[in-house]
Amino acid sequence: MSSPVLQTFALGSQWQTLDPFLFCAHHLDHYPAANGSLGPEPSLAGRQLGQDFAGIDGWNMYHGSTVPGFPQHPHRGFETVTYVRRGWCDHSDSLGAEARFGEGDVQWLTAGGGIVHAEMFPLLDTEGPNTLHLFQIWLNLPAAGKMVDPYFSMLWNDDIPRLHRDGAEVTVIAGRLADSKPLDPPPDSWAAVDNSDVAIWHLRLDSTAGWRPPPADERSSRVLYLFEGDGVTVAGQAVPRNTGVVLEPTAEPEITAGPGGAEALILQGRPIGEPVAQYGPFVLNDEAGIRQAVADYQRTGFGGWPWPTDDPVHGHEPQRFARHRDGRLVRR
Repeated sequence: MSSPVLQTFALGSQWQTLDPFLFCAHHLDHYPAANGSLGPEPSLAGRQLGQDFAGIDGWNMYHGSTVPGFPQHPHRGFETVTYVRRGWCDHSDSLGAEARFGEGDVQWLTAGGGIVHAEMFPLLDTEGPNTLHLFQIWLNLPAAGKMVDPYFSMLWNDDIPRLHRDGAEVTVIAGRLADSKPLDPPPDSWAAVDNSDVAIWHLRLDSTAGWRPPPADERSSRVLYLFEGDGVTVAGQAVPRNTGVVLEPTAEPEITAGPGGAEALILQGRPIGEPVAQYGPFVLNDEAGIRQAVADYQRTGFGGWPWPTDDPVHGHEPQRFARHRDGRLVRR
C-alpha cells in the first residue's frame, strides 16, 4: 500500500498552498504592553516603519506606523479568510463597512471585482502582553467569479462548530465534518459551490492523541500544516513541527501527536484548474486582467476611501462588532 504522505516541506511565514488556495500567511507577534494610541509602548526607534517585517523583539509593525497592521490596500479576484486565534483585528473598507474581531473569530472576505480595506492590529492591554496569532488564507475565485460584488461574512467564535473526540478538537471553519455543519461562506465563494470540497479545519491534539481525517474527493488537494507542538506521526511517518504535509486526498491516515500535543491547519479543496496571474493584491487569469485591474483601481479607487485616515482603528474596548455595507450592525 502506498503512503498517504505525498510530500513534505518546511514552513516559513508564508505557507505554500495548492489550488484552489493561493497561499497562507501565518502571523505570530508577541506584542508588549499598549500605549494610549493602541500601539506598542516601547520605542519604535530602529524599525523600518512602513515596512517592518524584521521581527525585532518578537513582533512587527508591518506597514503600520502607530498601530501594527496593514493600512488601506486594494484586492481583486480572490478571497481572504482571516482566522484570528489571539489578539484583535480592525477592518475598514472602501464600501463603508467596518468590524472588530478576534480571539477565535473569522472574517471571510470576497474581494471580487475590487475592494480596498485596512487590517490593523490594535493593542488593547496597557499591562501587556498583547499577543497576536492569526492565519490569513488566500482562496482563489474562478474566472466566472472574479468580478462579483465584494462581500464579507463574520464567523464569530461562539458560532463556529467544533468536533471533540478522544483528545482531539477540530474547529470547522469550512467543510462539513461528521455531524458538524460549518457556517455559510460568502455566497459567491468557491467554497459555496456544491462540489468544491473546500475545507478549512484547525486540528488540536492533546498529548499522544490521534485523529483520522475523512476521505476527500479524489480530485481534491489536501495539505496539513503542523505549526505547534513537538511533532506528529502521519500513518507512522514522523513529521516535525513547522512542516507542511501533502496528503493523498482519499486516504484516512492516523495523525498522532507526541507527548507535547500538536496543532495543525488543514486546507482542502477541489482545484479550480485555471491559469493564475498575480500582481501583488490582484489575482486574475492573465496579464490583460492584471493590467485592467491596475487601470480600474487607478481610475476608481474601487469605491474610494471614506475614512479620515489610512489606518483606522475602532476604540479601546475589546468589543466585537461588524457594520456591513448596508448599515446592518451586529454586536457580539
